Formats: sequence, structure tokens, C-alpha cells
Amino acid sequence: MTDQSADNKIIEASDETDLPDIGRYRTLSSRWRTAMAALTGAATLLAVNQIFALGFLVDSIMLDSRYLYLVTGIMLAMVFITFPSAKSNLHHVPWYDVVIIAIIAVVFGYFAWNAERIVLEAWEYVSPPIGVALALITWAIVLEAGRRAGGWPIFVIVTVISLYPMYSHLLPDIVAGIGLPITDVAIFHILGEESLFGLPMQAFAMLVFGFLLFGVSLQYTGGGPFFINFAFALLGHMRGGPAKVAIFSSGLLGSMSGGPVTNVLTTGPMTIPAMRRTGFSRHYAAGVEACASTGGVMMPPIMGATAFVMASFLGVSYVTVAVAAIVPSLLYFYGLFVQIDAYAAKRNLKGLPREELPKAGKVFKDGWYFLAVFFLLLWMLVYMQQEATAPFYATALLLIINQFTSHRLSVDKLLLLIASAGKLMAELAGILAAIGLIVGALAVTGMAGTFANDLVFIAGDNAVVLLIMGAVTSFVLGIGMTVTAAYIFLAIILAPALINAGLDPLASHMFIMYWGMLSFITPPVALSAFAAASVAQCSAMKVGVESMRLGTIIYFIPFFFVFNPAMLLQGSLTDILPVVITAIIGVTLVSGALQGYLIGFGMLGVGPTGMIARIIIGIAGLVFAVPGGGMLGLSTLWLAVAACILAGIGMAVAWPQREPKPVQV
Repeated sequence: MTDQSADNKIIEASDETDLPDIGRYRTLSSRWRTAMAALTGAATLLAVNQIFALGFLVDSIMLDSRYLYLVTGIMLAMVFITFPSAKSNLHHVPWYDVVIIAIIAVVFGYFAWNAERIVLEAWEYVSPPIGVALALITWAIVLEAGRRAGGWPIFVIVTVISLYPMYSHLLPDIVAGIGLPITDVAIFHILGEESLFGLPMQAFAMLVFGFLLFGVSLQYTGGGPFFINFAFALLGHMRGGPAKVAIFSSGLLGSMSGGPVTNVLTTGPMTIPAMRRTGFSRHYAAGVEACASTGGVMMPPIMGATAFVMASFLGVSYVTVAVAAIVPSLLYFYGLFVQIDAYAAKRNLKGLPREELPKAGKVFKDGWYFLAVFFLLLWMLVYMQQEATAPFYATALLLIINQFTSHRLSVDKLLLLIASAGKLMAELAGILAAIGLIVGALAVTGMAGTFANDLVFIAGDNAVVLLIMGAVTSFVLGIGMTVTAAYIFLAIILAPALINAGLDPLASHMFIMYWGMLSFITPPVALSAFAAASVAQCSAMKVGVESMRLGTIIYFIPFFFVFNPAMLLQGSLTDILPVVITAIIGVTLVSGALQGYLIGFGMLGVGPTGMIARIIIGIAGLVFAVPGGGMLGLSTLWLAVAACILAGIGMAVAWPQREPKPVQV
């Protein structure tokens, strides 16, 4: 297919709404798709009943533990329907998975039936033999569910750490704990409130559930094509327009999906060919898509599932976390936007012809209700602070309005929507259930606090050294794990160390979330970049290097807001404004230095002279962006004066070659 024909397909935005299959999900028969839809419907009914306190299923509100047993059992059953144990059963559900599903039904049905007895008799400490046996079976099932949903890294890490209480007494004193028999460990993991059913699963069952349903409903009612077409209508004609469209659409949709790789494979086939057509190289186009899709995870208002888990850990409202993420996320996307504009200006790349672009008025007329529903969601989250119920209201309104449009759902498509929502829920729940075992293992041994104190001791009370250690630890542990899973793990073992060192709690948790997701755009792993490379059909490592350069600012932003939480909109207006303004100027300079073209100035030179100018201007940008006050103790004015002097020197060096010169791509 030529770039021309591919682009036309993009602008037309077909009604294809199925989520991308990246070779991990089973191809299900109609019978199993119906089963998935039925299980998802049952889980949704349970969630609505519990979150809205309707009391439909019992005379009074259901015990939280009973609700968690039922929802977790349904989700684990869906994991074994959705994810194959090996490639040999990618297209069918084998008999042993059916047996496992039956066991899950029996075990979790028993737990739900005896929920009150489990709580009153404290089975997490002393359990009858049947409780111990069922806990051991459940433990094994959760580990396998984690492997299927999250891959081998999740399985290995969770297995080793969940068994830790059994061998902790044999380890050196620095990581030693009180040894426990396997039976005690099993009942604590499965029948207590701090492991399998700890914060991760509680956040999923009470908060994340509704947002996953909302995101999938947007996709199946045409929300994805609407936002992409709207972005093309507004930005497609601009210099480097298709790349700017990728930032807007991938960032927004990535906020809803919470999965960088999934987002790349959803929007990439539409944005990358359009970028190619207007002159972007394959690896640059793929790098833009990878960075935009990864950045969506930190983009309010939804931020995937991670923000809800973070709010649970911190004991604050979700809105507090979302507001704190506004400035860092906007700085990141602004840096991408400026780099793309500089790249296009340097190479004289035009946008798409207006006559080939959708008309903004027509796009808005056809899909106004998507924006209306989105604003309803924001209003309920921010003004009414109904975090748990807001996505259900938004989803209900969306589905009702949608039935009076050309995108109305047939019965078959509605079943497909429900089954696909179940697929995403099962994937996240399988991972969170497994990660919960890590929480439990570190809680029962007290190791989380010990590890935090050891890190502070090693750093010698030097906060900067501790942050660097934390960044490296976060990056390594984030390799091969989902953003949410990596964050939970780091929130247990690393965040307490940063907080014990005197750093702001919210800034500390945001720091580890940012650094935990950087492996998605950083070689040699760079999962988002490699996925984008497969779409663009080019070198994966080239895309990884390009995505790392495009996303450079994200490596510094976490340090900035830890140095001064004013960047997280904490403090007075007089504290916040100078920090934000200087950060914007700094990001502009850094972006220009990275691309060799400064907007409003021109080329920054070529050869050794140009490299010197770019280095000086890049350093000036970082000095500008570093927030004054706070932990560094340097005034904003002093930093701004130093940055202006450096920027002036850099521009003076580049002055003879400042005129933009088109370069062949």
C-alpha cells in the first residue's frame, strides 16, 4: 500500500474498533467470547452494586471481602480464557484451562460463602486445614495468572519474593527476617487484607474498574477515530502536522488505556504513515509515536490505572495526584511538540493539504458527544469528587447517546465491547493480583521499612545521591513490567526511603512512577519504541535511540519536581508561577539544542561549531528549567540570569549559521 492510500485510510478513520492483538491474546470461538462477555457483565454488576451501595444482591451492603473474592475469582477465570499457556493453544482453550477455571470457581466461591467467618475467626493467622489447602492452591493459580498476563519477568519476581518469608531467616542480617512455614505464608497471602487483597486489588476493584470500562466504550463507539480526526482537522495542515497529531491523539488515548505498547499499536498504524508522507523518516516517525504513547500514562485526567493506585498508597484523593501531574506532563508533551516543530522547520517539511483533511466543524458535529462525556467525567472527578462512580455515569451517558448516532452498537458489537473490556480487565487484574503477593511478603517480614532505612544509610543522608540510586533502581525494575506493576513494586521498597530522607511524599511517588516507565523508550529494552518500529518497518534500535532523544526532558523532570514540589502545583501562586515559566523557557532551549534548530532563532550551526553551540544552549536550558528555591536553595532569579548568559553565548557561537537550511530526509 502506498503512503497516499495509507494516509487516506487514516483521515477517513474507519469504524474498525477492535483492540490490537499483539500475539498474546487467544483467538476465541463465539462460545468463549460469549463466556467472556457474561463474566465481564457479572463483574460489572458486582462492581456497580458495591460501588453505588445498591444492595441488590443481599439485604444489606455486601462485605468488601466477599466482593473482592467474587470479583477476583471472575477476573482470574478470564485470565485463563484470554491468555494461552503456550503458543500451541493460542487458538483454543485446552482442557486443563477449563479445569483451572472450575477450580477457581469452587475455591473463590467457598471463600465468598465463608467471607464473614474468615474475617471473624482471623483465618489469615490461624486457619482450618481446608483454608490452608485452598490458600496453597490459590497461591499457585495467582502465580500462573501473573505469568500469563504479565510475562515471565512478573512470574519470576513475584515467585521469589512471595516465597521470601519462608527463607528470610537464612539470609544475611541486612535482608533477614523471621522465617515462617509455608502454610502460614499461604494463609497470610490469600486470606489476609495486605497481600492478594491488598491495595493493588482494592484499587482495581473500587476505582480502576470503571475507567477501564469507559476507555473501551470510547474505543467501540468511535471515540478513537473522532479524536484522531479532530487532531488532524486542527493540526494536520501545520508544519510537521501529522507528528503533532500523534502527540495529541496518542497522548490522550494513552491516558485512557494506560498501556504504552497497546497505544502504539492502536494509533501508530494511523499516525506513522501520515508522518512518512509529509517527509519524516521512518525511525523519527516511530520515535514520535513511541514517546507520545508512553507519555499518555502520565497525562491527566485518567493516567491509566497508576494514578488510582498511587492515590491509595498516599491516602489522598485521585484528583490530588492528577493535578500534581499536570505541569510535568505538559512540559513533556511541550518538549515533544517543540522538537517536532524544530525538526520540520529545519527540513522544510509541510503539513498535509487542507483539502485532504477532515473539516473541524463536521468532525465536531459528528462526535461532539465524546467531548461532552469527557467533560462530564472531569466535572464529576474534580468538582463533585466522585472518583469511583464518575466513569460509570460517563459510560452510561456515552452508550445512551451513541445509540442515536451512526456509530450505534448492534447486539453483536455490544457483546464484543463487553468481551474486550473483560480482556483488558483480566490482564490488569492478573498482574495486580500477582504483585499483591509482593506487598504481602514485604509486609509480613517488615522488609519494606528495613530496605528503605538501608538505602538512606548507604546514601549517607545525601538526597541527590539517593535520588540517583532511586532512578537507577526504578529503571532496572521497570524493565519488562507494566507501568502499574513497576510502580507498585517501587512504591513498597523505594518510596519509603525517599520519604524518610525528607522528600515530599507525593513528589517521591511521582518520581518512581516516571523513572519506572522510562524503560519503554530507553534502549536496550524500549518496548514502546520496538513496537513502533514494527509498525514503521525500520530498525528497532534506531527508533529506540530516537525516542530516547525525543523524550530527553522526561529524564530530568522527575528530579526537578522533587527539588521543588511547586512544579507539582504545591504551594502559593508566587511559588508556582516562576518555576513553571522558567521551566517552559528551559524546555524550549533544550528541545532546540537536541534538534539543532531553535524556534525564533534558526539553525544552531553545523560541524564542531554547531555542536558547541548546541551543548551550551542545552546546558542553558537545563539551568533555566531547574526550579529555584526548594531543596537546591538557589534562587530562581540567579538561575535565570546564569541561564541567560549561557544562552547568549551559545547563540553568539551559532549566529553566523543561524539561517534555516532545508535538509534532504
